[in-house]
Parts: sequence; structure tokens; C-alpha cells
Amino acid sequence: MATRARERLLDAAEDLFYAEGIRAVGVERILSVSGVGRASFYRHFPSKDDLVVAVLRRRDERWRAWLAERVDALGGEPLNVFDALAERFARADFRGCAFINTMIETADPDSAAHRVAAEHKERVRAYVAGLIERDGRGDAGELAHLFVLLVDGAIVTAVRERSIQPATRARAAAAALLATAGAAVA
Repeated sequence: MATRARERLLDAAEDLFYAEGIRAVGVERILSVSGVGRASFYRHFPSKDDLVVAVLRRRDERWRAWLAERVDALGGEPLNVFDALAERFARADFRGCAFINTMIETADPDSAAHRVAAEHKERVRAYVAGLIERDGRGDAGELAHLFVLLVDGAIVTAVRERSIQPATRARAAAAALLATAGAAVA
């Protein structure tokens, strides 16, 4: 069962890591912002790396739940993934994808944080494949790979442009992909 101290540590770390980067934020800063003592920190997390992994796992669950909720609310179609992203891009605190950012900061693909970030991307791809399959499209697996490529590209471009337009352009590209993928599976 999660304790309040653990949740405060996770909340503080998630906010700080997303806003400033994993490497830029030390344990002292997390302790200060969370109001949790050092001994309590180490009871919950043997190291900062363990905290990073816990933050990423929790963020993965929350982000995917948010995506599914928004896609359903926006119509439940595969292209609604990009509409949901446009909403995210419009937020004042948007700083890209926490998982892409993590993979860049922890370039070692064997690190636990990098693996958790890569697993998130695979779960998103599987979710998108499910949407495409539910839409009656053939080759949902390959189309999902292409959609996620567009998603990731839109995210990085939105950081650079500080605009929702990358989501709109990626949506148009995804619509073209769906149109050229052929008719729905019978």
C-alpha cells in the first residue's frame, strides 16, 4: 500500500523531472519540494534510479488512461489520437513526452528507465493498433507503427514550434495513410 510520503515523493519527482529533466534534479531538491525526509525517501526508494522508474511506471498508467479517455470522448476513432495530442500541446506546461525525454537523457538502452520508457511506447503502439483494428482496418500492426511514428514526430515538433499544428499535420498524414491502406476488412 502506498504511503503519503511515497506519493508526495512521486508527485514532486514527476513534476520536477518533467519540467527540468531527470539529470538536472537531485534528491535534495525532491526532498525539499516533497517535504519528505531522507530516511523516508530511502525506505521507499533505494536510489534515485528506482524513483525514476516508479515515476515512469505511474506516468505510463496515467498517460495511457488519459489518452484512452480523451480518444473515446472525441469519437473513439484512430485519428482522434491526434486530436487528444493537440489538447496536450495547447497546455502551458507542455514539455514534450516524458518518455522520449527519458530515452534521450538515459541513452543507455539497457538502463531500467530507458526500458520502462520503451515499454510505454510499445503499449501506446498496441493501443493504437487496437483502435485501428476496431475500426475494421487490415494490417493494424503496421499502421500502428506508422501512427506512433507520426505521434512521436508531432510531439517533438510541437516542443520546437510551441504550437498544436504538428498534431493537425500528423492527423492529416495519418488520414492519408488510412485512405491508402485500402477498404475496411470484411
